[in-house]
Amino acid sequence: MGQILAVVIGLVLIGAILWWFFGKHTEAAGNATINGNTQAATVVVKGGYSPSTVVLKKGVPGKVKFDMQDSTACLSHVVFDKLGVNEDLTKRPVTTVDIPTDQAGEYDFACGMDMFHGKVIVK
Repeated sequence: MGQILAVVIGLVLIGAILWWFFGKHTEAAGNATINGNTQAATVVVKGGYSPSTVVLKKGVPGKVKFDMQDSTACLSHVVFDKLGVNEDLTKRPVTTVDIPTDQAGEYDFACGMDMFHGKVIVK
C-alpha cells in the first residue's frame, strides 16, 4: 500500500511540475489609466510582475509605476534594455519609469537576473 501511495504522489508531483514549466499560463493585460494628458499603469512586484503586460495608448505620455512588495534580490531591479533603464526598486515603495509613446511598439522588461519578464505595449 505504501508503494502505491508513493507512486501516486510521485505522478501527481511530476504532473504539477510539467504544468508549471510547460503549461499555458495566461494573464490579462493591464491597461493604463488616462488622467488629463498623461497615462499611468501600476505593476505590482511580488513574486513576479502583476500584470506582466501593460497596454499604453500611443501619443499620450506614459508612465509605468512599479509597486515593490517583495524583498527578493532578483526582483530588486527592473531593466528595460531597449530604453536603457535599470532601476533599483528598493529605494522607494513605488518607482516610476517613463515610457515613450510617440510610436507604437513593445518594450520588454525583466528583473535584474532576467528570470521574471513583462512587457509594455504601446498601441
